[in-house]
Amino acid sequence: MKNLHFPVQRDNISVADAVDSQNLQRRSAFELGTPIAMSGWRETHVTFRQDGGGASLLIEGVARVGVRGHCNPAVVCRGVEGEGVAVTITLMASNSENLCGTEDLARNKTLGRCLQVLQDAKNDSEQFAALLLVTKVVKAGEIDAAARRRIFDAIGFSFPNRLLVTKESPHGCPSQIFRALGMTLLACFSTNPDLVIHPQILNKISIFNEIICSEVDAGTDIATFTSMIDDSFQCLQAISAHPQGQRHLVAEGTVSALCQVYLNQSHGHVQALCLLIGLLNTMENKCWKSCKPDLLKVLNKLSEQFATEEDHQKFELCSVLQHFLPAVPILTEDPSLIECLKNLHTGLFSILRSKLNSSQRDPALKLAGLLLTVYGSDWILAENSEANRKFLALMVNLACVEVRICLEDPNLNAPHFKPDVITACYSIIEFGMMVCVLGEKVCLTETESSQLVQIMVEAFGAVIGYFKQVTEEQLWDPFLYASVRILGAWMAEETYALRQEICDVLPFLICYAQKMFECPRKSDDLNNQVKGLSLADSPEVTMWPKDALRFLLPGFCHLSAEDAPRRILISDGFHVLLLRYFTQQWEVFSSSKNASVLPDDAEMSLRTACGIFLNLVITEPALIRQEECFSSLLSLLMESLQSLLCNQLHLILAANFTTLGLMMSRILADTPVLQGTTVSKGFFRGAIHFLSKAHTTQLNRIDDRTQIVVTERYQEGWDQISELWFLGMQAFGSCVPLLPWLPQSVIESEWLRDIFNLLNKSSPVTVEFDLIAAFQSVLAELAKNSKPCKDIMLSIGEEKANLYGMAALEQCLSQN
Repeated sequence: MKNLHFPVQRDNISVADAVDSQNLQRRSAFELGTPIAMSGWRETHVTFRQDGGGASLLIEGVARVGVRGHCNPAVVCRGVEGEGVAVTITLMASNSENLCGTEDLARNKTLGRCLQVLQDAKNDSEQFAALLLVTKVVKAGEIDAAARRRIFDAIGFSFPNRLLVTKESPHGCPSQIFRALGMTLLACFSTNPDLVIHPQILNKISIFNEIICSEVDAGTDIATFTSMIDDSFQCLQAISAHPQGQRHLVAEGTVSALCQVYLNQSHGHVQALCLLIGLLNTMENKCWKSCKPDLLKVLNKLSEQFATEEDHQKFELCSVLQHFLPAVPILTEDPSLIECLKNLHTGLFSILRSKLNSSQRDPALKLAGLLLTVYGSDWILAENSEANRKFLALMVNLACVEVRICLEDPNLNAPHFKPDVITACYSIIEFGMMVCVLGEKVCLTETESSQLVQIMVEAFGAVIGYFKQVTEEQLWDPFLYASVRILGAWMAEETYALRQEICDVLPFLICYAQKMFECPRKSDDLNNQVKGLSLADSPEVTMWPKDALRFLLPGFCHLSAEDAPRRILISDGFHVLLLRYFTQQWEVFSSSKNASVLPDDAEMSLRTACGIFLNLVITEPALIRQEECFSSLLSLLMESLQSLLCNQLHLILAANFTTLGLMMSRILADTPVLQGTTVSKGFFRGAIHFLSKAHTTQLNRIDDRTQIVVTERYQEGWDQISELWFLGMQAFGSCVPLLPWLPQSVIESEWLRDIFNLLNKSSPVTVEFDLIAAFQSVLAELAKNSKPCKDIMLSIGEEKANLYGMAALEQCLSQN
């Protein structure tokens, strides 16, 4: 055997020297010697030898023919054995700096020659040898995407595919040796973003799932086995970084496989948990839909650990559990899952009642906020009501203190560092508000409720102070969005505390709402950021993401009924913004092909906006006459009412449209739209229909008397409709003398006969005074302003005016 054409005295032997050597002839005589183990970076003894027939390569040690992270194969000459050269190739982590331009160019040329060797390989043995050459020049962190692509093009998928399905192994080698090498190659390919979603990678997801779930058989080489699992996880992790890959993972059952790994605490269970968290963050609904039983098992195991652990892992589990809690309250659907909620309560109570630093307290507050958002107080499963109250008071106190600490210290700037924690506190505070106002299952004493309100007042004072410091650049900060949302909730429930402070920031709130409304693109981006915060209304993206006004409208409705805040709203042009918003919401609402399945958000916003407009109509009639926008609003109401009356589901909104339209018609009677136009007549026909169909008669079997009752169609929503109906009757009567054509519409509808039929069938002592007054307000105006209407009343019910004590109507009918 002859020596190769490089001096054996050299400390380092370049692979390029070997490739360039004309005397190194590739031959199919290459053979595997001792076993190849794929278990980690180990030394590989490679002997180059040359006999009369040419050169051949003998692997005498163990190797990993893959590249993970930064790899720097160092080739060191160990000496001469007989006439040959024994060379050790050691693969190790490399922190070496990038080569300079000349060295980089040389390396690229060398890589090209190595890849050519790989492409020219005639069989598997030669491919093995060429792969070893590639590992010498490849440093994964230092080559660009083009170079990685060249390596892949040279190797392709065919070779690793065959390795994965090869079940036999050379004598003396681990049984999984070829499959392990195939996995290593795929793990290398997965580092390339262009290749990771290649069909040849994606169609092996089931193989990856099988490998990570596999168990060690007797005689299995542990190092090889764990290496395959690590490579599989690397592939799965790379695939999960792409939306397309995430969809394939869920569809191919990876979620169940990952759950199984974690439940069994198999090798890689920590990686499995991280992958599960990532998939739940991006595809929560699909994950729960396809793998609900497995995910519940993981959640139950995590909750058990959370309840029993007493070291740092308890705080880590706080963060992990947030991702595994489904956004719908499924844990209360099955009695067997109640134990999970108990564990969560036990673990959180243990944390929150302890003395904590910020890093320990923050995850607990976030988990508590999420639980309250999804489950209300159902998860607070203490032994008795007193313990429930104490736990709730503890959470609200801690949340309010955290908000004040973060928002009152101008130097801390905490909102920008942990907005998720503060918004979780907002969730806890909002639930505290519900408990104080509505009693929400956890019944507080009057003293406890007063104490909580006072604490929350201080926290909201800090929120208002934060608004006063917001700059123009911060308007798109998602934390500001969440802060506006919680203040809106406070304004909707508390009408007295902090009233002056709220008036001070009203101009800012109006400006902010207008910015959100006028810049939908930026608002859409903001919504994506806010989606993960604890105050999300639902697990899905809302249909109207720029809708900051929706949070403020209930509070603004209260404020519009009071003089001082109403003047601020008007002076800052809120009524103009409100009309634009109202029009936009109506377009969204009415354009749906199936309005019955629309979210409540649009309809609720329209109802609340009607309430604000109604307050303005009642208190500021001069403004209604002066501002052109109110004429536009009246036209919209008149054109829209008929479509609402056709659908029972939208009866409350129809009541709002009817009453607001009638109230505005009193003030704007001189406008062109009310001069007997088709639109105006259609609106009043709809108004008459709404007002006339609210009541019917019913026999009371107890006293055998017939009484006037609310019709079945109106009963469900009557608590929200009744006040509007009575106000609408009063407004309709006021319109009669202002619109000369209106009595004829009443006659054509036969509403007069319907009213007197009700009075004829019922017993006077059973009819409430308010209802009689409402009927009289309409009948008296019709009798006073229309002779045909008066004649009808004289012919069918003159005596009813006296019988029911309608003095004003009786007087009108008695006059000539």
